[in-house]
Amino acid sequence: MEGTVFAPALEGMKSVRSPEGEMLTEPFLEVCKQILPVIEKFGAAMTLVKSDVGGNITRLETKYLSNPSEFNLLYSLVRVEVEAKTAKASSSCTNGLLWLTRAMDFLLELFRNLLEHQDWTMSQACSDSYAKTLKQWHGWFASSSFSVAMKLAPDRKKFMDVIGGNGDIMGDIEKFCTNFSPLLQENHKFLASVGLDDMKAS
Repeated sequence: MEGTVFAPALEGMKSVRSPEGEMLTEPFLEVCKQILPVIEKFGAAMTLVKSDVGGNITRLETKYLSNPSEFNLLYSLVRVEVEAKTAKASSSCTNGLLWLTRAMDFLLELFRNLLEHQDWTMSQACSDSYAKTLKQWHGWFASSSFSVAMKLAPDRKKFMDVIGGNGDIMGDIEKFCTNFSPLLQENHKFLASVGLDDMKAS
């Protein structure tokens, strides 16, 4: 494998914004898709996250493909639902973007933990990042399922070897966190501006 598993996402991030600096739908979803192979390497511990992320990408992409010119900008998917007063529906694209962003927050925090806490086990790194991100939005059931799944986290060294390929894994994780974090923050800021950043799981 050329470089690390983060290489395609790092490349993709370069074209996420339009010349005017707005977030583009398809390139943003592509970057999220590039993270799926990384999630896959976690095995059973991340089954829930992977299906959640994959499902939300598909939901947003389906809407985008229904009218690519109208939905070229990521937030247009939300604006049209806000106007139609359907944004709070559980099957809305707004909900999809919110949970996709939250899942990415969790993964970003996890990668940061792997970078900053070299002595932590994978389970520790996962549990800490879950507590800092997704936990506050999850109900009891989701929270319990997550806690059980975290116990299935793979061995840290094996995982790092697998995702490292022949590249500089620590360098790429750092680049990924630095470049992806502002995009996620922008999503939260936009969702908050339309009063939709604090929806909880039912």
